[in-house]
Amino acid sequence: MPLTLTLTEGVLPKGAEKAMFSRLSDCMLKWHGQSENQDLKRNVVGSIHLIPQEHTFSGSVEGPVVFVEWKVPAFIFSTREIQQGYIEEATNIVHEASHGKQPRDRIWVNVVHAVDGAWGIAGQALTNAQLTGVASA
Repeated sequence: MPLTLTLTEGVLPKGAEKAMFSRLSDCMLKWHGQSENQDLKRNVVGSIHLIPQEHTFSGSVEGPVVFVEWKVPAFIFSTREIQQGYIEEATNIVHEASHGKQPRDRIWVNVVHAVDGAWGIAGQALTNAQLTGVASA
């Protein structure tokens, strides 16, 4: 389940984005009751994109931004409680990592659900039912 963390350079102290990425990943597993599930944890992957400030925008105006985006099967983030809880906690993680410098209203969290059957791991297209076995292990 890829996490794409995109942020303006300078929003965080240099190098802090790596620890924040881990905290955001661990937080997602926690909200799904899967913190101890090593099979699921090893499939939490992702990337960090640091963008120069002149290339990030909010309200069509140049400025510092943070985007936390998950691409997951449809059964992840499927309850309102998990959605609200994760988004609030993830926003707090980013805000705290910036030492309060990044305003909460310039931190966006979103989730993209994959089409059932189009989740590929090791060259196999897996269905939600097949993936549910990993998530509940």
